[in-house]
Amino acid sequence: MAGFRSLARQVRDPYSDLALRRYSLRKCLERFAPYGHRATWDHLCSRAGFGPEDRSPEPARLVAALDELEAARAVWLAYEEGFARRRRKEKHDGLRRPGSVDDWHRCTWGGHGVAWCDDPGVHPSAPLADVLRKLITALERDPDGVCPVCAEPDLEWRYGLAHEPSSGPVCTSCGIVVPAPVLTPEAVRQSRRRRSRTLVSA
Repeated sequence: MAGFRSLARQVRDPYSDLALRRYSLRKCLERFAPYGHRATWDHLCSRAGFGPEDRSPEPARLVAALDELEAARAVWLAYEEGFARRRRKEKHDGLRRPGSVDDWHRCTWGGHGVAWCDDPGVHPSAPLADVLRKLITALERDPDGVCPVCAEPDLEWRYGLAHEPSSGPVCTSCGIVVPAPVLTPEAVRQSRRRRSRTLVSA
């Protein structure tokens, strides 16, 4: 099975068939897809200027989409390296019980669904690397009451998400499932109440 870097080389190969280059970019998302496969693909297509169903996009647009994905992956890999270093030190110091950030991190192995967007058509519009930097910054500071990506306070608790965990606070502005560790208990309670009111009014 080809790895991310091997697939990226195929996307950039000017002598490769265009369909293979597009296919290789899609396969990259099986290795790294911050919003989930479908939402990340929709985001990359939108930012690079070709349609999700376009079977023969301009090669330069494919490479632009790959550039953005690689930049985001570099941000995430640096975070994971620091995370692993911290956990090694904690274990060495006798702290075996993982915290809430560690629980969240286990659900995002390899960067899949780091900023999960359950609706593939609703996701942040900023570059992926910028979104991940904001999310990582939020994970490393005290909890807040707003979405770490767009700073909006409108969070709504949703069930039946196509990701683990299967329920959580969703930002109604940018569409990400907000990691619980970055939110204050009050913000989580507010998101649950908002969901409850929605169910009652329906």
